[in-house]
Amino acid sequence: LGGDRDSDLVSHVYDENNEAVKRLITQVIAVAKKYKRKIGICGQAPSDHPEFAAFLVEAGIDSISLNPDSVIGVIRRVAEVEKNLN
Repeated sequence: LGGDRDSDLVSHVYDENNEAVKRLITQVIAVAKKYKRKIGICGQAPSDHPEFAAFLVEAGIDSISLNPDSVIGVIRRVAEVEKNLN
């Protein structure tokens, strides 16, 4: 999946919280897990939306890249989710 969130041509259709996008991400994570592969994500969404980071953790993501200014808040949210999963 690729989309340019900064492009005037397609940014109006870009929404990482769209259910179809989330289903696709969940499926990709599941396939990676099935084949015992690590999977991570690089993008703006986990930094801008801690709930998106929470969704990724619940889906089984192994790593998330973050903007430096969002690390503390997102780590706290991820820790809450991981605590509830265990």
